[in-house]
Amino acid sequence: MSASTARVPAPTRPVARVLPLLGLSPLDRLFDYKVDATQDDAAQPGTRIRVYFSGRLTDALIIARGDTTDYPGELAWIKNVISPEVVYPPQMRQLTDALCDRYAGIRSDIIRAAIPSRHARAEESDTTTPWDELGEVEEPDLSAWSAYRHGKSFVDAVIGGTTARAAWQILPGDSWADALAALAVKTVMGDGGALIVVPDQGDVDKLEAALRKLVSAKQITVLTASLGPQARYRRFLSVLHGQGRLVIGTRSAAFAPVNNLKLAVILNDGDDSLVDPRAPYVHAREVLTTRSVIEGCSLIMAGHARTPEVQLMVQQGWAHDLVGSRDTIRMRMPRIHAVADTDTALERDPHARTARLPKIAFEAVRRALDADKPVLIQVPRKGYVPVLACGNCVAVARCRHCNGPLGLPTAGSADEAAVPTCRWCGRPDPRHRCNECGSTKLRAIVLGTDRTAEEFGRAFPKVPIELSGGNKILDTVNDGARIVVATPGAEPTVTDGSYGALLLLDTWALLRRPDLRATEDTLHKWAAASSLVAPHHKGGEVVVVAPSGLMPVQALIRWDMVRAAAIELDQRAEVDFPPTVHMAALDGAAASLEKYLGLVELPPNAEILGPVDLPPGVTLPGEYDERRYGPPQRYLIRVPLAESRRYALGKALRAGLVKLYLQRDNLPLRVQVDPLHVG
Repeated sequence: MSASTARVPAPTRPVARVLPLLGLSPLDRLFDYKVDATQDDAAQPGTRIRVYFSGRLTDALIIARGDTTDYPGELAWIKNVISPEVVYPPQMRQLTDALCDRYAGIRSDIIRAAIPSRHARAEESDTTTPWDELGEVEEPDLSAWSAYRHGKSFVDAVIGGTTARAAWQILPGDSWADALAALAVKTVMGDGGALIVVPDQGDVDKLEAALRKLVSAKQITVLTASLGPQARYRRFLSVLHGQGRLVIGTRSAAFAPVNNLKLAVILNDGDDSLVDPRAPYVHAREVLTTRSVIEGCSLIMAGHARTPEVQLMVQQGWAHDLVGSRDTIRMRMPRIHAVADTDTALERDPHARTARLPKIAFEAVRRALDADKPVLIQVPRKGYVPVLACGNCVAVARCRHCNGPLGLPTAGSADEAAVPTCRWCGRPDPRHRCNECGSTKLRAIVLGTDRTAEEFGRAFPKVPIELSGGNKILDTVNDGARIVVATPGAEPTVTDGSYGALLLLDTWALLRRPDLRATEDTLHKWAAASSLVAPHHKGGEVVVVAPSGLMPVQALIRWDMVRAAAIELDQRAEVDFPPTVHMAALDGAAASLEKYLGLVELPPNAEILGPVDLPPGVTLPGEYDERRYGPPQRYLIRVPLAESRRYALGKALRAGLVKLYLQRDNLPLRVQVDPLHVG
């Protein structure tokens, strides 16, 4: 008698409903397997197992146990239980199912991001010690929230366990890390759980430093991509077992199975890094908003500016404003003024004739340096002279071979000659002629951090200059007279102080990007940098080198981020763009796209736009022979919000992917629902 025939079924619920983690859309469903008596205790719903599927040993998860099966044939046995740890609890199953419907995804793809790989030694660690026994806790100061309208009542609701959702507009000069740390610790002290998701490691470090003022290091669970397999899995188990109740991290931390989750927070939800670069391209904001519905936890969507998606939630009543009064904003914000960046508007400083700045900007820098305060200069890109444009019509200078942007390679000094070179293919173009007007003149349109530092070094020869950007990002700088040149997002904070002045240079390079989100992204970058400047009554100044009539410039001058988001949302509604509609981007070979669109059953009133070429720099996943199948194309599918409730678009697109797979179409096809960038 063989080992398989000798196995005895479990005495109760001998049938397991199993989800094989195959990564294939037609097989993203449950299959029945038999549980033997030796596996009865360990093979619980949510545990990892191995099964034979089509003769291949495959990882799987048990979803449920039962007594009967609808399968007419003989069931196969579960091969073995990998671990008795219940890593896929019921709430995570609900979340995964909802996100699959939302994003036309496969459960195994989302599970890959949500559950780290098993590490046997991590399971031997002690992850059951109660959180409050891991260290001493300081009583947090929640007074910062009183500066916001209804801030105190919101805090009371969070601590009391009432579901409250807020769009938090961070006041200028406020420490978002200290405010969130205080609220999170107070929530956890009341036996609740808190989860804070931020865009990058720098934000994690700031938040962890703020938390360390109130709790011990062992009481903070950090989940980031930089962790090794053992550390990541051990911390995941710590959260799963209830020890890790105060969790912070980057994108994938949004899935952390925090027990009794009372507060979830996402910072700067418009940041690209919060979107998973792998299918089905889930946004951490959608993970947390879905969890807020499923688990009934409070939610804060925080930022110095506001995305149209968050504004739509506020206008629909799903979330509420958490903003300061106009008087509070005026008292805390620096003085902000704009100067047009045109050849006729620039007044050259007599002591800095090689610079590209109006006189008012140099005066602001001098005032700050004379007051022994640091000056921050934000430029869009690192390097020397990254991009060139026509000196006559200001059209971007393009390579005649690949249409990439021309720039100048890094030079040792401004006096060294450099040939305009394509930043995509690397071909030099010493005889460039503008495609628009035919002029041979060139001018720099985005002068990088290196060139900017060189210019200010000439203007202020005795002032130390520091660079922050690229591979060298400064976390902090000392107070005192110095000039800091930084790219957006790399601005260091001032130790025990603030900047005396901020210059926002080459602003049109951000505003004129061919991107639907260029305006909101630019305003966020400006506001985040401006928050590091001292208030106007302490001499803080911000100079925006841009026309004052532009909407984002006006929003910054008035510090009215809510109105800016409302205007942006209205403009999107006029042209039927997200988030006022649901939109999916389909990328692939022309033949595959046509076949797929013929198979998918779209919701009523769905509109198909395209085909068009893929946006510059975007490629298809996997290997693709463009010479054989032609250039890849993109279709956009647009569905009104009112007709796409309960994830109708995502469900339809997922059903179409199943049909396409069954037709053995193996060409790469990418489906993104509500992508952050549509072109």
